[in-house]
Amino acid sequence: MNIFQFRKNQVSNCEENSDIYTSIGRNIDLYTDKDIHSKMDKKYYLTEFYSIISDIVSNDTVKQMKNYRQHCNTSCYKHCMQVAYYTYIACKKLKLDYKSAARGAMLHDLFLYDWRNKTITSALPGLHAFVHPTLALENASKIFNLNDMEKDIILKHMWPVTFKLPTYRESYIVTLMDKYSACVETYNYIQEKLRRKTFYRYAYIFLSVLVFRTI
Repeated sequence: MNIFQFRKNQVSNCEENSDIYTSIGRNIDLYTDKDIHSKMDKKYYLTEFYSIISDIVSNDTVKQMKNYRQHCNTSCYKHCMQVAYYTYIACKKLKLDYKSAARGAMLHDLFLYDWRNKTITSALPGLHAFVHPTLALENASKIFNLNDMEKDIILKHMWPVTFKLPTYRESYIVTLMDKYSACVETYNYIQEKLRRKTFYRYAYIFLSVLVFRTI
């Protein structure tokens, strides 16, 4: 489908085999605002969200996003899923077109290559940050019949890094949720690394004490 032959980055088996309910539902409190959702039937909203994007996430090309990392150890697939879910909740609460917004968000990073690989990015027609929305739109348009809002969301989700202003309010929300998701993913990654370092530090001390006592 894509214009390049790309080397895939493998993500964890857990994420590779997970469906929407394990990817988002399992961590729903982590990836949503507790104050906004305190009075919501979370299971209902998750089910409706899935019904909106079910044809997208069941597509084989879209599933390929699981093979490429986006931010830290989060795959493009999970990142897009999270952005789509944030967008769905925000647009639904604001009485906007949450269906088109969620669908556009789910496809916003359908570029299917490893942007960390310099050999690959050197073959791109520009810097990844500027060209990947166009590539994602080209890829998505080959598979789905996109409406104008969905196209606008995919093409302009990097604003203000890219200069063209989004046309719809929903597009602005996706740009915000995209950046929020990136921050959450980075924060969780750093927290996990710190937890692991602390664990290994205490494990080392514990083993050292045991060895010392046996001498």
